[in-house]
Amino acid sequence: MSAVMDGTQAVRVEQDVVLARQTARKLAIECGLRLVDQTKLITAASELARNAVIYGGGGHMDWEILEDGPRRGLRLVFRDEGPGIPDVKLAMTDGWTSGHGLGLGLTGAKRLVDEFSLESAPGAGTRVTICKWT
Repeated sequence: MSAVMDGTQAVRVEQDVVLARQTARKLAIECGLRLVDQTKLITAASELARNAVIYGGGGHMDWEILEDGPRRGLRLVFRDEGPGIPDVKLAMTDGWTSGHGLGLGLTGAKRLVDEFSLESAPGAGTRVTICKWT
């Protein structure tokens, strides 16, 4: 597997969430994802970017277009240096929320993509990696 293109962009304020969605859409199209997969990836990216702004105090979205033989994929990494998630297992439970949302953010994002990983610890920030393949 190799990265064909990569980059990063800040996700610090609400307007950056919109820009992250637009970037994810552009890259998903460039990657050759079908419309339904584009929509799933963009939805997950929007949720994770919003989480980085609201709960993480802002951060970054790193991206890579990947090639693995005949497959192409888009990997997005959302990282922040916020307070971290004290109980990752609880945070990955449907219905749990640390705010006023529906509690579907992280688990919903996980269901929308092909690969999902979450790394977080109190005081160490959060890093969520998602990937969607053609």
